Amino acid sequence: MIELDEIDRRLLRALVRDAAQSAGALGRRFGLSQPACWRRIKRLEQAGVIRGRRLRLNAEALGFGVTVFLGVKLATKGRVSLEDFERAVKAIPEVQSVEHVLGLYDYRLRVVARDIPDFERVLRRRIMTLPGAGDVEANVLLSEERRAGPIG
Repeated sequence: MIELDEIDRRLLRALVRDAAQSAGALGRRFGLSQPACWRRIKRLEQAGVIRGRRLRLNAEALGFGVTVFLGVKLATKGRVSLEDFERAVKAIPEVQSVEHVLGLYDYRLRVVARDIPDFERVLRRRIMTLPGAGDVEANVLLSEERRAGPIG
């Protein structure tokens, strides 16, 4: 585990808000030189605190106006069923994330669709035909606030 000082925490909070900020701009903001800021960021990456920088696309601007969270309970359980289900569900482009969870359902999926009829098509033709798929519960996203979570 790496020790984080206050500047590390401030850098992480700034990068979570906008990962495209340059080390020079961040350094000026936090009273560091560009090389010193860059070294801190590299140290955080090498320690595994920063696992990458991703581009977030606006699904709605791309024509995907509906996001649905699906709870999927497998009809049959076993290692083969889990692996088969995971392999098949990851091949569906509308499925944005796949989480294996503990609880009432075995998986939680984040699915995007153009509209509700498009979601119904994805559900019927792709999700419900997956190997081992059993009970499904759908929750339509109404609004979302993304937060960084705790930073030491």
